[in-house]
Amino acid sequence: MVGFLFGRKLKTIGCGLLPLALVLMSAARARAQGASPAVVESGKFTLHKFEQPIGEETYEVSRDGDSLVVKSHFKFTDRGTPVPLETTLRTKQNLTPESFEIKGQTARGSTIDTSVEINGDAATVREGKETRQASVPARFFTIAGYAPAAVQMMLLRYLAANRIEGALQTLPGGSVTVERRGADRVGVGGREVELERYSVSGLIWGREALWLDKERNLVALVCVDAEFDHFEALREGYESALPVFVGKAADDGMAALAGISRRISPQRKGALVITNANVIDGTGRAPVQDAVVVIEGGRITAVGPRASVKIPKGARLFDAQGRYVLPGLWEMHAHFEQVEWGPVYLAAGVTTVRDVGNEFEFMTAVRDAIREGRGLGPRILLAGVVDGDSRMALGVIRANTPEEARAVVRRYHGAGFQQIKIYSSIKPDILKEITAEAHRLGMTVTGHVPNGMNAVQAVEAGMDQINHIQYLPEVLLPKDYKRQPGVVPRVDFESPEAKAAIRFFKAHDTVFDPTLVVFEWLLHPADVPFAQIEPGAAKLPRELDAPINNTGVPPERAAYGRALLDLFLKITGELHRNGLRIVAGTDQVVPGHSVRREIELYVQAGFTPLEAIQAATIVPARVMGMEKDLGTVEAGKVADLVIVEGNPLERIGNIRNTKFVVTEGKLYDCAQLWQSVGFKP
Repeated sequence: MVGFLFGRKLKTIGCGLLPLALVLMSAARARAQGASPAVVESGKFTLHKFEQPIGEETYEVSRDGDSLVVKSHFKFTDRGTPVPLETTLRTKQNLTPESFEIKGQTARGSTIDTSVEINGDAATVREGKETRQASVPARFFTIAGYAPAAVQMMLLRYLAANRIEGALQTLPGGSVTVERRGADRVGVGGREVELERYSVSGLIWGREALWLDKERNLVALVCVDAEFDHFEALREGYESALPVFVGKAADDGMAALAGISRRISPQRKGALVITNANVIDGTGRAPVQDAVVVIEGGRITAVGPRASVKIPKGARLFDAQGRYVLPGLWEMHAHFEQVEWGPVYLAAGVTTVRDVGNEFEFMTAVRDAIREGRGLGPRILLAGVVDGDSRMALGVIRANTPEEARAVVRRYHGAGFQQIKIYSSIKPDILKEITAEAHRLGMTVTGHVPNGMNAVQAVEAGMDQINHIQYLPEVLLPKDYKRQPGVVPRVDFESPEAKAAIRFFKAHDTVFDPTLVVFEWLLHPADVPFAQIEPGAAKLPRELDAPINNTGVPPERAAYGRALLDLFLKITGELHRNGLRIVAGTDQVVPGHSVRREIELYVQAGFTPLEAIQAATIVPARVMGMEKDLGTVEAGKVADLVIVEGNPLERIGNIRNTKFVVTEGKLYDCAQLWQSVGFKP
């Protein structure tokens, strides 16, 4: 809890050079002399996304009469898009807020324009064009989201100065909880600095990790931004330690989730036997009614009708009450940005995810923690992202020469990654070097079609798989087709061009993860609540509500959006009908829920319910070379199972009704998993 700070008063502001009493006496003298506000502290943070420096935040703390004024100028450029943010916080001498204003952007597509004015026990809160009155509790703070870092620093100082423990209410809304997590020694500039590590919950969905020095200066912040991408802010001079902070944040988050895992699914010895079940084994065989599944040592040792399966003595029996048992689902386009995705994926029935682009230190730490039983989440497979230099580049792992290409592949291979993920700025000749080295080492290559290439050319250069269906129309249309703004092309699948492209992909056994859900999310009419399309959007934690639900196209573009999504559905269906392998992936959207929506969209595209389920079970297991252990409910395989209410072969929407999940033989109640990270079950 936050008692870490409360054994002593906050003695310093900023760099430890100005005790709070001195600041206040100086403020009184300045007021008496009619002086303008004087700066008592300033600082700079370097802002990073996926560890790549993309901007900076500068701040100043000034004294103005009896008040302190914090001004922050925050700006980064993400893949060519500026993201500016201006914030002013005015507080009393004990750091209790008097007013707060924040305006600008918190991500490429997320804006904020909010102010709070405190008047005694009432506050005037403006969010955009809407203004309301709110009551002011005795203890509170004004803050909105992960940025700027300087305001988070002032929040921690406020807690210390006022000796506040437990959850703290915030304005314009919500509450935050701060917990001391330990101390770390970090090497910076040839010396070791001891820092205190904290977690903050309530500003974003999930936990942030922060480090303070002995003067209560914020040194590092590791979290995600408003579009769920990894984001870090480091005080000037600490940039070289960024990988250390990222890795420690992952380890710490996993340690916290390990406690949740022990609480909701205690370790038990002996066999687990699921009885009274209907088993859809995923092979294509008819469901087995009144079935029994025997699990020992994390594997299925027997499965079949109750009359033919011997139950081990002393086994723990679990009555499925006539529910349906399926193989655990796969998410093949994940960006596992924070540890809270682990419980969410399991709650949705997902027991294996492929992360297709993330921070090296974060994902290896999370993967290893789960694999070693030090965390909570699904099995994680990794595709290491690599990009080339450009103003649109992502991350810090780049390849611009053949030597760099081979070195990147070897680094990922040495760290146990299964694949390489190509991002958009890789040059064609470098792509060939990457694929050749990956194939030499037994890895496969997935990702974006690089700029300047089409999907056929990318596969010719060695790519085995393609992320996102958006790259397909270009190679299915006539070569002389001329795009018209605002017009969705019509693809004739009987045309020579379309037939040739599909024959080519089939000959190369190209695998596609279409990520239909992300296009549905972005293209749906903005005036239609997204929860009408994706029911999971109504079950979100407060911190996720606005980023996920405030999306879509304006009414005048709704017809275009629908037509484009229909085209993507038709292409996905045509690829499937021609025997090409489709694997279910989401590119995030609504955590957990969107995996099920992707499966539903495959049925809309023409898959049978069983084929759609197989796209999230046995097909990805085969694609990743893991079908001997995963993908179906059969004796000898790892016990990754999901138990749902209702037959999904009769109504694919029943795939949403996950009640229990088994990962490597360990049983969890899905409702408890949802609730553990703030979702409604």
